[in-house]
Amino acid sequence: MTMTPMNRPAQRSKSAVLGQLPPIRRPDGSPIKVLLVDDERALTNLVTLALRYEGWEIETAHDGREALAKFAAIDPDILVLDIMLPDVDGLRILQRVRASATHTPVLFLTARDSPRDRVTGLTAGADDYLTKPFDLEELVLRLRGLLRRNGDAPPPSDEVLRVGDLVLDAGTHEVTRDGDRIDLTTTEFDLLRYLMRNPRRVLSREQILEAVWNYSFGGRTSNVDLYISYLRRKLHDGREPVIHTVRGKGYQLRPPESE
Repeated sequence: MTMTPMNRPAQRSKSAVLGQLPPIRRPDGSPIKVLLVDDERALTNLVTLALRYEGWEIETAHDGREALAKFAAIDPDILVLDIMLPDVDGLRILQRVRASATHTPVLFLTARDSPRDRVTGLTAGADDYLTKPFDLEELVLRLRGLLRRNGDAPPPSDEVLRVGDLVLDAGTHEVTRDGDRIDLTTTEFDLLRYLMRNPRRVLSREQILEAVWNYSFGGRTSNVDLYISYLRRKLHDGREPVIHTVRGKGYQLRPPESE
């Protein structure tokens, strides 16, 4: 696979950012375990090298059956998964993973780059979606963000946020609107929780990126726009909008005008 060419100033800047970030380890101090699934061995070799610089342990699989076997054997802290595999595709693997009631963060790393493909991957239960070609620094930052969110202390079990008819229960990880349950991925849930903790406040894309993804660097605020669109698709769905764009400033969550 051909990676995106990067100009040297941008590469030095991002590498410098990574070099200043504290290491992430498991609660017992042992290395993070990553399962990397892709049938392109050149890609898995390159990504493995980059992730080992983080001090993480990497296991690779090159087809779906091997991926499922290794997932069960090593119980990884995070799964990086291609969709197009020679036997069992990544969507079916993800279904099997989620059926086991595990909350392991999953990032799809795939050449499927249409909006429909992204929606399909995220609604299937993936926590993030990165398309090929990609740059290694962004991959590392996204994985670090998923690991930090997954490893953070859980919110108080009695934390319930309400904005109009929208209710988020942090303890049960459930979201409802006018009593109807809305299924969200981990990233969508974290984004909505941040918006609901700041009702009526205009939040810039940079603020959201830092709060939800735990990183911020130029040119990646489009990730915020993408996930806002996913949330709107699920929350609005024929209902009055609650997430609003404030031109030139960012986004605002507020109850319907009728309330």
